[in-house]
Amino acid sequence: MDADALQKLIHLLQATDDPLIQEQALITVSNSAAFSVNQDMIRNLDGLSVIGGMLSGCVPKVTEKALNALNNLSMNIKNQEEIQVYIEQVCKNVESAPLNSDLQLAGLRLLTNMSVTSDYHHKMINKIPCLLRVLSEGSERTQIQVLKVLVNLSANPAMTRHFLRAQVPSLLLLFDNRINRDILLRALVLAANLKKNVNNEGGSMIQDQYSEDSVFSILCRDSTPFAQKLASLLHHPDPEVKEQVVRILTQ
Repeated sequence: MDADALQKLIHLLQATDDPLIQEQALITVSNSAAFSVNQDMIRNLDGLSVIGGMLSGCVPKVTEKALNALNNLSMNIKNQEEIQVYIEQVCKNVESAPLNSDLQLAGLRLLTNMSVTSDYHHKMINKIPCLLRVLSEGSERTQIQVLKVLVNLSANPAMTRHFLRAQVPSLLLLFDNRINRDILLRALVLAANLKKNVNNEGGSMIQDQYSEDSVFSILCRDSTPFAQKLASLLHHPDPEVKEQVVRILTQ
């Protein structure tokens, strides 16, 4: 797509209130954003702010398509610098969307891209309990997507305390031989990252107060149920799963 065609699309998004036209225009922008030259062009035409402004609309399908467009556009570092101002709104979209909906998944995909580096993690701190709730209640497809975000966040030591305080009574259910391999592996990476960060803190986090259902109590306190789960997973047929189990046990 040339600059003139993209400009017309962006102007159309600004000019129309018709949800069907908005949807189709956003799909076209999203497809064109698969090409890096178009990613820069859309930014230079002020397209990011136009699309970002559609995240707080009341038509779920339009919001979903806007999230998909920003997701494709967020592959570009300079675009991320502009898209980051919408992270809090994206988190609200994820929280308010129907569980397992395409809208929720679109928001999670964008958060995954925006959390690959730690630059914008601070904007997601307050939504860790929400993301963990989606992990507990979501379908396998949703669990895999939200775990991608959580694993990215857990790699950052500055996020660890916020994880440890969160209450997730059902967390242990993820560490089971019968669980989908992609979910299990990511859950183990999440646990390994958190345990590593706790150990690197030299004990200061252990002195904090945690509830019985907190992530800390389940994963880091002398937890017999978690230890039993890990012992069982040592016999898992997947070598990557076993590798992460060993990583946790040797920390």
